[in-house]
Amino acid sequence: MAQGVLVFAEQREGKFRKVAVEAVSEGKRLSDKLGGELNAAVVGTGVKDIAGSLGSYGAGKVYVVDHPGLQNYSSDGYAKALCKIVAETQPSVLLMGCTSMGRDLGPKVAARLGTGIAPDCTALSVNSDGKIVATQPMYAGKVIVQVACPTATPQIFTLRPNVFSPSAPDESRSAEVVQVDAGISSEELRTKVKGVIKATGATVDLTEAQVIVSGGRGMGGAENFKVLEELAAALGGAVGASRAAVDAGWRDHQFQVGQTGKTVSPVLYIACGISGSIQHLAGMKTSKVIVAVNKDPEAPIFKVADYGIVGDLFKVVPIMVEEAKRLLADQ
Repeated sequence: MAQGVLVFAEQREGKFRKVAVEAVSEGKRLSDKLGGELNAAVVGTGVKDIAGSLGSYGAGKVYVVDHPGLQNYSSDGYAKALCKIVAETQPSVLLMGCTSMGRDLGPKVAARLGTGIAPDCTALSVNSDGKIVATQPMYAGKVIVQVACPTATPQIFTLRPNVFSPSAPDESRSAEVVQVDAGISSEELRTKVKGVIKATGATVDLTEAQVIVSGGRGMGGAENFKVLEELAAALGGAVGASRAAVDAGWRDHQFQVGQTGKTVSPVLYIACGISGSIQHLAGMKTSKVIVAVNKDPEAPIFKVADYGIVGDLFKVVPIMVEEAKRLLADQ
């Protein structure tokens, strides 16, 4: 049986997303243990020129499906393209990021290939039988399970962003680029993106942010998020929100962290005015360091926080902003 690892490297507008580098790095670690080769798959329009750079993270070959109809993500087109690459490479393992794209693409590919998929993995290991065992948080993070796909191949895993460490790139290495004709016709692209409306201003994607400052019901209104934006700017991070803040119309749903929003794993997560419901904890519990600011000393968020500040966030956060600016200015 083939022991190779194939990584779907997600790109947007001709640039690889951070989770793509994390997945390729993890794929290299797994392929070394399995004794097979590591290859990558890239799908899009005009992506041939960037494909070879994945070699610096360990990819031997990068299989590219370049099609004018795939400039924007197409569920039908991307699934057919990736299945074509799988058919050519015959990997035993397929990895991709657990992003909005990966959550949609992974199950479709698994169904077409007749295999299983383990989504939102936070760790991968190789057992004595040469099978991958994945660690997954389930039931809003209440339990941690280990799962495997014992018979069908390829074993498919989607990786939680910001959990797997990217390896240091070896700029002297470049991967061989192999172009693949997936035979995609315009008639097969049943859904087409007519336009993309981008958010104004420079914003950091929550799933890739190293620092996230989130606000909840305790913010009291949309206008009060300005103090969190100042802290996030000082730390080079992004601003998130709890479901309560989003339901109140204070922040857009794209900034929601939690079970019905985005799952994040930043290096630093600062929760301001967030009580810490199970649904919210499910979306940020794997953050490396959690800081909570809340007036209620009994708030559940303090049970998962590494550091807690009991106090008025509108007095505490401005001090944090000033201290952050002062410390970073000294560096």
